[in-house]
Amino acid sequence: MSALFVQLLNGLASASSLFMVAVGLSLIFGVTRIVNFAHGSLYMVGLYLAYSLTHLFGVESIWSYGLGVLCAALLTGLLGAVIEIVLLRHIYKAPELFQLLATFALVLIISDAVLWIWGAEDLLGTPVPGLEGSISVLGRAMPMYSLVQMLIGPTVWLLLWFLLNRTPWGIYVRAAQQDKEMLGALGINQAWLFTSVFALGAFLAGLGAALELPNEPASLSLDMRLIGDAFAVVVIGGMGSIGGAFVAALSIAEVKALANWLGTMQVAGIAINFSQFSLVAEFFLMALVLVIRPWGLFGKPQEKSRNSAPIERPLQPATLRLKGVVSVAIVVAVVLPFLGDDYGVILLQDALIAILFAVSLHFMAGLTGMHTFGHAAYFGVGAYAAAVFSLQLAFPMELSLPLAAIVAGLFAAVFAWFCIRLSGIYLAMLTLALAQLLWSIVYQWDGFTGGSNGLVGIWPSDWLGEGYTYYYFTLVIVVLSLILIRWIAFSSFGYAMRASRDAEWRARAIGIPVRKVRWQVFVLSGFFAGLAGALYTFSKGSISPEELSVARSVDGLVMVLLGGIQSLWGPIIGALSYTFLHDFMINLTDYWKALLGGIIIVLVLIFPMGMTDLPSIVQRIFGRGRTAAGEKMHF
Repeated sequence: MSALFVQLLNGLASASSLFMVAVGLSLIFGVTRIVNFAHGSLYMVGLYLAYSLTHLFGVESIWSYGLGVLCAALLTGLLGAVIEIVLLRHIYKAPELFQLLATFALVLIISDAVLWIWGAEDLLGTPVPGLEGSISVLGRAMPMYSLVQMLIGPTVWLLLWFLLNRTPWGIYVRAAQQDKEMLGALGINQAWLFTSVFALGAFLAGLGAALELPNEPASLSLDMRLIGDAFAVVVIGGMGSIGGAFVAALSIAEVKALANWLGTMQVAGIAINFSQFSLVAEFFLMALVLVIRPWGLFGKPQEKSRNSAPIERPLQPATLRLKGVVSVAIVVAVVLPFLGDDYGVILLQDALIAILFAVSLHFMAGLTGMHTFGHAAYFGVGAYAAAVFSLQLAFPMELSLPLAAIVAGLFAAVFAWFCIRLSGIYLAMLTLALAQLLWSIVYQWDGFTGGSNGLVGIWPSDWLGEGYTYYYFTLVIVVLSLILIRWIAFSSFGYAMRASRDAEWRARAIGIPVRKVRWQVFVLSGFFAGLAGALYTFSKGSISPEELSVARSVDGLVMVLLGGIQSLWGPIIGALSYTFLHDFMINLTDYWKALLGGIIIVLVLIFPMGMTDLPSIVQRIFGRGRTAAGEKMHF
């Protein structure tokens, strides 16, 4: 039991840094209503800065080391303020998902900036001077630095409580969380209030990172890994709740510590490695809490977003001109293999699969308004199901393909049972949690899924293996799927989908079974995403757990948002643009992420509603010009 007690104490120590990162994210969301996907990147920057500054000031004394830690946190806070002023201040009135897209672009830019400055090698800091040793706790060695970390977390919590409850600035922050418009009407400068909140959140992320320097190496993978943990803490505790963030961080850290202590045990004659559960402990807790208490342990029901987005235009049937454009595009897709090289055909084939994946996501997020951060789960399930049917059951591809899509739809049906009660950020977080749990199973089930190595040797049938036959097969499947999805969008079921999105209570009042509609949308969306995953498996000949990861889900969101979530053509244009931009940037420079992120930010600023909004922007510009000319002539 002494070993368990020491493990739990170590959990207390690791909870401090996680709490500081999460509470900063919670403050930013509570005031600005921005889901800051770049918060993990700020943590990563803070860790790298701490490494450099502690070595610059010297690691011989605790005072010089502490000065390096403090300066790293302050510089991270300054970086957060610059990000808010330069970029985020200009998109507060944009729809929430487009704000998410902008912060994802920041992730790409910061990642390459860190690579350029510090290189690709992991950097591990030195032990804190004067705290290198350990003390005996129940006969077990306990690092002295862990005891210090245990005290820092509660201290930061108390300081934040005082700042938010006993200072005028804190009163303004809490007022902004309740009603930003009223705060502005009272004459408070909201712009600088938002900047200060963002700077404080970034400072806390940098401080939490700097304090972890002796325990965790600075690496380029921290941004995406840490943001998932921070989201989990915020959602479990409740959006905007500091106490909730502390309890959630403590719960996650202790569950991980308990899992590591249990190690591998025999349960009913089966050896179970509980330590592997620590990979997804936070997502398991998040899913459990959201199912039982949808607003988190200490949260409140989420208010409707006050962001003033334009009213969505009703969907219109395709005009004769549009049908002509689509026909020409299909003819071009048919002819291109004869005009290009093999690489171009492979890239176009990848783009077709990306289109089907993006359209399946738009079917859920755009037409029904159910935001998801875990759509890659269905893509990955379809991909793995196709591989298992083909390799282990020796089914032909013609049978494996539809069966894989059906399996993905069944998984979506199960996920929907937990998700359809939620909305907004809580729905998105629950889909993320379920997807991460599924990723963990696939990643660790070596005997069935191949574990981290995945599965290889999955090829299409012989009649599709020669020339460009599989490309044309993919083209036919994707085009038929798009036609079917568009037909559903204009059917009575499609109108019920949009009614449940735009006016849920009115839809219920006229007899539309909103939850049933949403459940069916989950199933259909999962089916088409699984079909895309199965096509992907047979096109690549292999599959790995990365296809279920957060990065794959984010790719889908980027495609949908780049094109425009309010248009049926948005995900198609976005998928084509993102696929070809991604490929072009990779071949252009080693720092392609930064370049791609910069282009995404420019597109977000120019096309806040997506690239399909270009005609209306042109119309407004030329319309305004004609109006101005007419007024000049009149006067």
